[in-house]
Amino acid sequence: MLFAPPRLATLLHLLALLTALSACALDEVNTVPAGTGGTGGGVATGGASDIPKLPPGLEEGWNEIIPGGETLCSRGTDFAFYVRKGTVNKVVIDFIGGGACWNEFTCSVADAIFQPDIEQVKAVVQANVAVGYYDTANEANPFRDWYHVVIPYCTGDIHWGDNVATYGRGDSEITIHHKGAVNARAVLDWVYGNFREPDQIFMTGCSAGSYGSAMWAPHVIQHYPLSTVVQFGDSGAGVITKDFFEESFPSWKADSAFPTWIDSLDPTKVNLLDLELADLYIGMANHYPDNNFSQYNTSFDENQVFYFQAMGGGDKTEWSKQMHASIERIEANTDNFGAFIAAGEQHCILHFPNFYTVNAGGKKLVDWLSDMLESAPTSSNKCESCDGKTP
Repeated sequence: MLFAPPRLATLLHLLALLTALSACALDEVNTVPAGTGGTGGGVATGGASDIPKLPPGLEEGWNEIIPGGETLCSRGTDFAFYVRKGTVNKVVIDFIGGGACWNEFTCSVADAIFQPDIEQVKAVVQANVAVGYYDTANEANPFRDWYHVVIPYCTGDIHWGDNVATYGRGDSEITIHHKGAVNARAVLDWVYGNFREPDQIFMTGCSAGSYGSAMWAPHVIQHYPLSTVVQFGDSGAGVITKDFFEESFPSWKADSAFPTWIDSLDPTKVNLLDLELADLYIGMANHYPDNNFSQYNTSFDENQVFYFQAMGGGDKTEWSKQMHASIERIEANTDNFGAFIAAGEQHCILHFPNFYTVNAGGKKLVDWLSDMLESAPTSSNKCESCDGKTP
């Protein structure tokens, strides 16, 4: 599946900088046992009597949950995830971004091309920096009262992998635990065991997390057939070179993450290397016509362009042209997909102050998302003169 991994000068670096400059003291993160509040097995369907309607045992603020088991980060350090208590029966499932690695060079330079552990996410959570849609004091925030589940990213595989890969030889040998799918399943099992039947679920993520939200949305919808699920991919257009995809994807062994009950996405029935990101969106949107799926991009996203060029692709005009073509292909083959394309080069939007002000096609993004949450028909809003031809 095509993707554009983000540079490490990403959202989390910005939030860490904001943390360092902030005058507020760090709040201690509450650690909650992984099994608190439910079965945790992910096998029950909506309405199961042994699952609470809302998770018990969560304290105010952010709670750290350590699932244990086979979960792991790329260099063998522990994985944990974070949950913020809400007041309504609605859940944000937020996949964090932070690069990718797929060969000896990219996997050897942790902190330069991908996030190898959860420490930076933990620091941001501890600081409780309220920016973008994390700002629960902002009345314009449609998610201010929701439970919020944050899935850190530390495996270099866009939350899709299930492999232990050894790159290089001799002194340069390095072993990477591409366990993004294992970690994601552990978090979803906790969600399944702690929410009987959410009224709404918002599946999202920035950059590499955008691809996590797309891959795991069908799994969540399948588990909660009576819940309204909205998927929103933030700055993950899937524009890469074919050669890069064929070299990187096999390293992760991501086959098991695909929704096998959707024929067009079943690895036993299709060659995954023949697919594009558009195929994932088309497959899941058509299989779940009562749910909304969406993407956000800027017309010349500097981060996605950077990686496209690093892979041997063209300039920002070529990247933008391919991004628009992918969006148009999804639009032409679905009735429940919408795109919001803003002007400029900014990478990611959910975690920044202009989440509340960015506008395209005469509408603010925050209002466009609110409409989707109200089950309005999906539509696309695109900036004027951002057709992939001119900056």
